[in-house]
Amino acid sequence: MSLSIDSLSGRTALDAFPQGLAPEPPPDPDPAVRIFIGSLLGSRKFSSPYRHWLLSSALPEDLAQAISELPWPPPAVPYTDSTREANNATRTYFGVENRTRHKICDRLAMTFQSREVTSAIERVCDIDLTGTSLRIEYCQDREGFWLSPHTDIGVKKFTMQIYLSKAPGSLDWGTDLLDERKELACRVPSDFNAGLIFIPGSNTWHGFAKRPIQGVRKSILVNYVGPEWRSRHELCFPDRPVSASEIR
Repeated sequence: MSLSIDSLSGRTALDAFPQGLAPEPPPDPDPAVRIFIGSLLGSRKFSSPYRHWLLSSALPEDLAQAISELPWPPPAVPYTDSTREANNATRTYFGVENRTRHKICDRLAMTFQSREVTSAIERVCDIDLTGTSLRIEYCQDREGFWLSPHTDIGVKKFTMQIYLSKAPGSLDWGTDLLDERKELACRVPSDFNAGLIFIPGSNTWHGFAKRPIQGVRKSILVNYVGPEWRSRHELCFPDRPVSASEIR
């Protein structure tokens, strides 16, 4: 904090306040904002099989750990279809209700709703999030889970997955990125608190080939979705779309 000095009296600005009553410096923003932006700026960008970014230490360690320990058992559903939509009734979101019940959900939602984070995403990924809404899903996948190749629907303007497992074998639980022939191009790292970002398009094929899952494959899916998104209960802030950034 720089202090102006009166050239005649030699008094600083703090001398105007009674002893012990000087104003406190403004608090730092939530470190989750700073840490995520740092991870994003330091991410590795790839152009093949399509544009995507790999992040490490995407969230503060305590926040990532707390999310992985949320008191929700994994859905006890059979995997009879290779889409998440097949089990819509058992999916969990950081919507208004869960943000109210769990401070950790609200903290994460506030992080990704912040102007600082949305502006950083826009600059790094060269996208415009104005008018989109934040959607965060808490995923807990068990043995037998798989996802067939898909691109993400067009209403999703941004997709990020942050992996939150430490179970045996979890380093092989990353998303499969596929080429235009829907063949495996690479399997992304799935270290605890690592992340994958891509901007959905006609060629962003990805999936999850069936493989052993000992325990629970935990992750969060972060999307910014267009105003035509119908399932408003899934949104973190249904009535607060992302505002235009001052700097892009």
